[in-house]
Amino acid sequence: MFTGIVEEIGTVKSLTLVGDGWVLVIEASLVLEGVELGHSIAVNGTCLTVTEFVPGKQFTVGVSPETLRKTSLGELHSGSGVNLERSIAGNGRFGGHFVQGHVDGTGVIDNFRPEGDSLWVTIKPTPELLRYLVPKGYVAIDGVSLTVCDVREDAFTFMLVAWTQQKIGLPRKKPGDRVNIEVDIAGKYIEK
Repeated sequence: MFTGIVEEIGTVKSLTLVGDGWVLVIEASLVLEGVELGHSIAVNGTCLTVTEFVPGKQFTVGVSPETLRKTSLGELHSGSGVNLERSIAGNGRFGGHFVQGHVDGTGVIDNFRPEGDSLWVTIKPTPELLRYLVPKGYVAIDGVSLTVCDVREDAFTFMLVAWTQQKIGLPRKKPGDRVNIEVDIAGKYIEK
């Protein structure tokens, strides 16, 4: 379980096919504090298991073919910035939304529009995800928990305050880039 509050932006060192599996190596420091093998770290909102690490320098995770199909992680390359968050501890303060790290699909950035020091963002998700999005509801974009402002026929919007813009990777992307989307789990349970 995660909160959707990014702890640091890591840098992809490599995404390679090793034998029959994909391996992602990321340079980071803060998210490695207290990490152990088998711990979960959300990478652009995707919950992945730490399989190796060098304290204070980098960590390695395995990436399944299903994860590559369902997320935008397959588009990462050496030098890509990624949002990182450690899984929450049961005895800590919960400062965001309930984010599972189970990406439901992807969307494409349609546009960015500044308003004052905030930034409007419009995302066009795959059609099957739109039914779970409601104004003032929750969504996680690349692991960042956000409040939906508006939902249209083919897109939805949210705003980023100035502080958040400095702490996450989304404002560094451009229209046309894909992002990972996790919708509110409650909507999926209600539908079922």
